[in-house]
Amino acid sequence: MNVPDDSRFRREMASAYRSGWHFIDLVTAVPQGGDSLMVTLFGEPIVITRGEDEDIRAYRCLRRPRGAPQPVRCAIRYGMIFVNLDQRDHQLVEAQPTTATPRSA
Repeated sequence: MNVPDDSRFRREMASAYRSGWHFIDLVTAVPQGGDSLMVTLFGEPIVITRGEDEDIRAYRCLRRPRGAPQPVRCAIRYGMIFVNLDQRDHQLVEAQPTTATPRSA
């Protein structure tokens, strides 16, 4: 793993904390495909998993009604796992219909 430049690292960490990103653990906490880690962040259970494809994903566990876990934005920076629980980041934005007036040739 490359050691980051101190100023660049501090700037990126400050940006992460301001934008709603929260540190969970080191990537080594889920070392192999199929491994998972359960944490509680602001009273919400979050599961961090490493898939068989080696990608790390995060899910919010719903307590009621029993439903499938909701995906949560997850990022890996400098060997650390960050998640973003901001609801605005997880809402799907519906495409707005565009209207166009054709021009005569």
